[in-house]
Amino acid sequence: MLRSFSVTDIGKKRKLNQDFVYVSEAPVGNLPNVFIVADGMGGHNAGDYASKCAAETMIREIRGCFEKNPVRIIGKAIRIANDQIRRKAKEDLSLYGMGTTVVAATCLGHYLQVANVGDSRLYIVNDEIRQITRDHSLVEEMIRIGTIDREAARNHPDKNIITRAIGALDTVEIDFFHEELKPGDIVLMCSDGLTNMLEDKEIESIMKERLSLEEKAKKLVEAANNNGGKDNIAVILINAFA
Repeated sequence: MLRSFSVTDIGKKRKLNQDFVYVSEAPVGNLPNVFIVADGMGGHNAGDYASKCAAETMIREIRGCFEKNPVRIIGKAIRIANDQIRRKAKEDLSLYGMGTTVVAATCLGHYLQVANVGDSRLYIVNDEIRQITRDHSLVEEMIRIGTIDREAARNHPDKNIITRAIGALDTVEIDFFHEELKPGDIVLMCSDGLTNMLEDKEIESIMKERLSLEEKAKKLVEAANNNGGKDNIAVILINAFA
C-alpha cells in the first residue's frame, strides 16, 4: 500500500512561503494518485499565487481529463497551467512576471511517472540517492557544457537563475521520466530550499535513518533550517511499498 507525507516550511529568511505541495494518495481523474511540488517566483504575493494557481489548475485538469496515458494527462495539465498563469499575469499588473517550477509524479503500481519544469527535484533513495529530474537552471547548463564543476556550482552567484518555468513563455517545455520502483525505494520530491541548504549526501544520510516518513521529512526541513534556511522548503516523501 502506498504511503506518503508532505510538509512545507517558510524557512529562516523569507516573509512569505511561495512553495506549494499537493498530495493525493487516492485517484484523481484517471491517475491512481498525484503528487506535486511547485516553487513560485515573483514580487509581493505573485510567487505564492503562481505556485498555488499552477497546482490547483493542474489538479482540476487532471480530474476532468479523459486521456488514459499519464504522460498526456500530466503534460496537458501543465500546459494549461502555463496558459492560466500567463493569462492571470496579463490581467493583474501586481502579478506581472510571476512563474513557478513544477515537479509532478504519479505511482502506477511499481512504476513512477514524473514531469518536471524548473529546478525543483525528484530523487529515488534506497542504497544510494539518485536524482531523477534534471535542473532547468543556468548553472546546470554550465555544468553540462563543462564551464564549471558541480562543486563550484553549489556556491555560484547565479545558481538561482532557472531556464524554464511555468508562466515564463507562451509555450512550456516539459521533461518526462519513467522509473521502475523497487522495494525499499523512497521517492523524495522537493523545492530548491532543501537542496540549496543540504548536499545530496546529507539528504541521503537522513533518508537512510530508521525513521517514519513523517520523521524523515521533518528532519530534512530541520536540517535545511539549521544550515541557514535561506528559502522556503517543500518536501514530499512517497513509499510505494508501505
